[in-house]
Amino acid sequence: MEKVDNTSPSREELAVYMEESIVSVTNAYEQSPVVLMVDDAVIGTLGNFSASIGKVKSKKTFNVSAIVASALSDSTVLHYRAIFPDNKRKILYIDTEQGRHHCQQVLKRILRLAELPEDKKPDNLLMLALRKFSPKIRLLIVEQAIDTIPDLGLVVIDGIRDFLYDINSPGESTDIISKFMQWTNDRQIHIHTVLHQNKNDEHARGHIGTELNNKAETIMQVEVDKEDKSISVVEAVHIRDREFEPFAFRINEETLPELVEPYLSKEKKIGRLSKEPFDPDKEIPKNVHRPALDATFANGNIGNYNDYLEQLKEGYRLQGVKLGYNKAVKVSKFLRNKRIVIKVGKEYQINPEYHY
Repeated sequence: MEKVDNTSPSREELAVYMEESIVSVTNAYEQSPVVLMVDDAVIGTLGNFSASIGKVKSKKTFNVSAIVASALSDSTVLHYRAIFPDNKRKILYIDTEQGRHHCQQVLKRILRLAELPEDKKPDNLLMLALRKFSPKIRLLIVEQAIDTIPDLGLVVIDGIRDFLYDINSPGESTDIISKFMQWTNDRQIHIHTVLHQNKNDEHARGHIGTELNNKAETIMQVEVDKEDKSISVVEAVHIRDREFEPFAFRINEETLPELVEPYLSKEKKIGRLSKEPFDPDKEIPKNVHRPALDATFANGNIGNYNDYLEQLKEGYRLQGVKLGYNKAVKVSKFLRNKRIVIKVGKEYQINPEYHY
């Protein structure tokens, strides 16, 4: 039986709500800041929420770990990029399914992916294990955390199903999604949540899955590759921005997700020859690197990885070499491996001892 909400706002309160909701044709409204991307595709902005869906054992939590590690380290992990402003760097990770031991393993995995020490409490990440609580209490704890953590930017909820008593309840589902919309709007944060798919089809489970599909900014699917069960594939099934190319990862010997490259989606495998992956050493003339890097570092050392990639793209563009995001990442790896560019502290710089 659906619960009936007998509490209604007064006419005065409704008048205030209406006044707050008026959209003016003359006022200037800021566009929601982008905070999460896959390559050059936007998957998350402040004031909105997104979701990962997938069947059991599809490695959804490994995928979410990469998202959190990217936000924690302000770097690229798998294909995820995080661009949170300085006053939105705190991350809240909620786990509703696992005990503290397993949650600790997830926490350590995130820190290793972010290249941070495992034996030191991270400054910007708080993980809560809420398995033992009822759905109602879980919701209240999360609300308390969101209301009180300063500089909060990202909230991960793994998984949303455990905030409901009945996964097929339209009333409960609407209440939870309404909470997500309230929290993201009032605190200007981004929420990423996780939900299982049905066993027999590709749909997210229950009425809560329907509500997520209707309201989320982005829905990503994590699916085990049908030809290689050791690989999980991530693709967008609903996205407001342009779709990103599906990518794949496997779990390596250190139990960390690592990219499988090159990866061709099922559609591209049919009737299409595999293209050799981009190799900067072979495809960019050696005499291009020095002037491109002189332009890249024209204003001095660069203290941010995403800024470094953008400056790389511009520096090489001036030499007639067009780099998209993926190619810029490969160029940065090539330069690092050749010790042409080094990282000193948090800054990228041309290696003064490198001779062309």
